[in-house]
Amino acid sequence: MSPHTLSAVIEKHIRQLCLTDFPCGRGSLRKTVDGAVETETEEADSLLDLLICPHSPWWHDASWSPQAVTLRKLAVLSPERLHTDFIHKYFTVLRIMDEDVSVVDGGLLKFSKLEELVLSANRISEIPADNLPCTLKVLELRGNRLSALSSLTRRPPPQLWYLGLGSNGLGSCQDAADLSGRHWPQLLCLDLGDCEFEDQRALLSALTTLPCLKTLVLEGNPFTLAHSYPGLTVDTLPQLSCLDHSWITPEERHRFQGLAKLSDVTVDQASVTVRVGRVKGIPDPLMSVDETAPDFPVVTYSYFITYEFLTYQTPADQKVAGESKCATEPVTEDGSSDADPQSDKNCEREKSAPDTGELNPEEACCDVAPVWRHSTSKLTWSEHMDFSDTHVHTGSDLGGLKKFLSRGLSLRVEEEKVLSWPAASEDVAGAKPGRPVKEKKGGHERESPIKSGPTKDKSKDKKKKSVSELVQDARFRRSLVSVHVPLQSLVRGHGKVDVLCDLGTLHAESVVEATPTCEKDLEKKMKEEKKKEDKDSKRRGGSGTAQKNTASSKGKGKAGREREADVVPACSSVCDRLQPATVELSVELERWKAESEARGLLHTKQNPKSTETRGLN
Repeated sequence: MSPHTLSAVIEKHIRQLCLTDFPCGRGSLRKTVDGAVETETEEADSLLDLLICPHSPWWHDASWSPQAVTLRKLAVLSPERLHTDFIHKYFTVLRIMDEDVSVVDGGLLKFSKLEELVLSANRISEIPADNLPCTLKVLELRGNRLSALSSLTRRPPPQLWYLGLGSNGLGSCQDAADLSGRHWPQLLCLDLGDCEFEDQRALLSALTTLPCLKTLVLEGNPFTLAHSYPGLTVDTLPQLSCLDHSWITPEERHRFQGLAKLSDVTVDQASVTVRVGRVKGIPDPLMSVDETAPDFPVVTYSYFITYEFLTYQTPADQKVAGESKCATEPVTEDGSSDADPQSDKNCEREKSAPDTGELNPEEACCDVAPVWRHSTSKLTWSEHMDFSDTHVHTGSDLGGLKKFLSRGLSLRVEEEKVLSWPAASEDVAGAKPGRPVKEKKGGHERESPIKSGPTKDKSKDKKKKSVSELVQDARFRRSLVSVHVPLQSLVRGHGKVDVLCDLGTLHAESVVEATPTCEKDLEKKMKEEKKKEDKDSKRRGGSGTAQKNTASSKGKGKAGREREADVVPACSSVCDRLQPATVELSVELERWKAESEARGLLHTKQNPKSTETRGLN
């Protein structure tokens, strides 16, 4: 007998009860009827206490069956009744969970009075109905490896009123057909949660034939993400009392009345609305400007949010996308980065791959639906950037949507830097480098002061000509931070996820480079002070040189620490002012609130001329 068969696991549990060993069974320490050798015997009550007390070495965890405890008591009170056939018929409940069972064998038939069998979290791929006792009323198979119900429906237990099939790979049309009243005439409760059913109408059509069905669990199936759920289920199954652990109210049934009769409306389609709100805590890119930089290029910064979603697009999706464009344009205007080599070298660590809107091969997986990267509109920097971006993703790939939501959404904050140069002209061609850099923020320029008066006047004249003739040479993008947003609750039945994404403290490029610069300046000053003090000590000479040098070294150390204390806070003060960055994100699963919504959608499809007037397309 294989150790992974169900009967072998049950027999192992029975042996662990030690029904023939002390304090059970017919031991020599048991008190006899005539009371002989009382000093060496135990009363029955004392023996029972040894079985019940949790601190007793003879206590046994019998959670796998409530009959296990009573059977051990019976082994103390009436050990002569315990024989193999009696023990097998004594059990009415067996709960063998997470014990690596893979085969339900014929040995289970020995338990001829079994009424409840729980086999959750095992490795069972097939349930032969011939190996199940006909007395079975409850069968729980959640979390196994079932991929078909054909073997279970050949001769199912006729008295079964509860069937748990959740978290299995069921979902085919044949599986739906096997859940009919012909196979389960007494079924009251059915658990199909977290399976792979996508055809909602086919499954509900089979469930309507279950005459006694009162409680149904469907959450976690792909079709429960559709906008027709749960309305279509409530209206199709009028005898149902409880759906997904919630009682169906008369008001809810009234709102969806007539929905099942709308045969022309598309029900297996989902719509997910993603909203990106305000972003806070992004550092100012112009926090520090290099005064020694040349006039050109003029640098402008903008920010946007990108996130990944499924690849499918529909006309309704494309219309909303007009308000918040997808990131389908390349990095540079001509589709390639044509910046000069020196510019490429300077911006090498900022430049990212072109965001062409194509599928990222690293993110494509056989188990996860392919995704595209979508982008919000671009905004110039401010302390509070309100994107107010709304995008509706609509499609019929419900299985892919379930996989995507189970994995979660990846959101990024992107920065785009644009380099602008003056157009080729005689006046600008003679411009010499060495002027302060100009950076734009929100369309305004900032320029460092210039000492020379005549040069300043000339630069003003050139500025008037060059600003109107600036040409964007290249755009460089870099990802400031990314965050993962879990969306499993949408699969579990929640309609909306509102989250404030904490991105941590971000640092602008200028701030990141400030710390090494401060350290170099401090080290340079310390070396200069040391050289100066060495020269002074050589000039003095004499017998007291050692003492003076010692004193000067102490003073030098103290002065060095003072200088370091002055410089380091100056460098870190910028970082101390930075606040954690946050992004407001909302992901909502659209569902029909009443039958009138579905009827209105059907009317719009039948009368396309009214689409623009009603604003539904």
